[in-house]
Amino acid sequence: MTTIPIETGIATEPQPAGPEPGWTRRRMLRALGLSGATIVVAGTAGLSYRVYDTAALSPGRGDAYDPWKHWRDTPGLFGAVASAVLAASPHNTQPWVFGIRDRAVDVFLDSTRSTGTVDPLAREQHMGVGCAIENLVLASRARGLRPKVTLLPDGLTGRRMAEVAVTTDQPVPSRLYDVIGERHTNRGPYEDRTVPAETLAGLVDVTGLPGLAVHWIADPTPRATLGRLLVDAAAALCADEQQSRDNFAWFRSTNDAIQRHRDGLTLGGQGFSPLVLAISKLLPASTRAQGDQFWLKQTATVHTATAAAYGVITTQTPDDRTTQLNAGRLLQRIHLTATSHGVALQHMNQITERIDRERTTGATPSFAPRFAELLPPNTQPLLTFRVGYAVRQVGASPRRSAGEVTR
Repeated sequence: MTTIPIETGIATEPQPAGPEPGWTRRRMLRALGLSGATIVVAGTAGLSYRVYDTAALSPGRGDAYDPWKHWRDTPGLFGAVASAVLAASPHNTQPWVFGIRDRAVDVFLDSTRSTGTVDPLAREQHMGVGCAIENLVLASRARGLRPKVTLLPDGLTGRRMAEVAVTTDQPVPSRLYDVIGERHTNRGPYEDRTVPAETLAGLVDVTGLPGLAVHWIADPTPRATLGRLLVDAAAALCADEQQSRDNFAWFRSTNDAIQRHRDGLTLGGQGFSPLVLAISKLLPASTRAQGDQFWLKQTATVHTATAAAYGVITTQTPDDRTTQLNAGRLLQRIHLTATSHGVALQHMNQITERIDRERTTGATPSFAPRFAELLPPNTQPLLTFRVGYAVRQVGASPRRSAGEVTR
């Protein structure tokens, strides 16, 4: 028999949909009588197996999470790659492979690690690789290696996305390097307070990244308009059968799947309180329809409802691969800077995913014109994120180690 401490006040938070129509985790908590101090996990073999199967009592452990513990330990270029694998990527697909030479690291795109119709033009894939490049640069400097980045060194048809050549230098630590292991996407609720305009401006550094800008949407009226657009885009994605399937394919519902794949989205990354996370893991694994329902509800009642501001990385050349790689570098830079300032960030790309889906299917554009009304003239969006001060911190996402992605 195991007792799990219970937090008070949890029933006031928005809860995800459960395994049956009309059944929510909030109702489950009430049904279990959680007005006292503990919940007892015992009894049936099925429940005991679910505790084991989802690692409900030991989240964030195992080989899939070890890269977050050892990224500082290894010197040289292999150690820099160990930092690079902790970068952000779409759906935590980690679409990168690294080749280490004597004085350089080659960065490749692993096109098999795709979200399919969710990212039909592979824009998000390339931006994910750009995020890894930024971590690689920061980690090289911290290890006394001066990096020189050349994007697409073999041209558009070449296999290398970047070459990061290094020369020996004095170590250059930085606050962004120091928080690499603390940066996590926070999908939970944010506090009801604004992020000062000077703080937002300080999150952005476009040095060495030409053709990119960040447009902040913080005032109440345009923020609410963008929130509705994000909800509508999530609903459209879920209603698109193939996009829904491709989206759900990267959800890892069991600890076995997490430890085997070491990638994808997990319950532990949803920003739940410890109690709700434990209860969620004890319930039967969600179907795709239930997963869609949960995401839609969270988008409407948590993500957009508590966003203090949205940032949109914009450009005039959204289809250019160099621009996309640089956009990833900028996004990683922003997220690390936000982390260093105690600001939470969540990537929210369903609008651009629907824009690209409509474009590739020949459908009448519906999301592009609506989004354009919120952006500066003659610019196009590459990616969107929300920021705010988090109610709680979130756990790490599973990762493949440097050894697994280096050849």
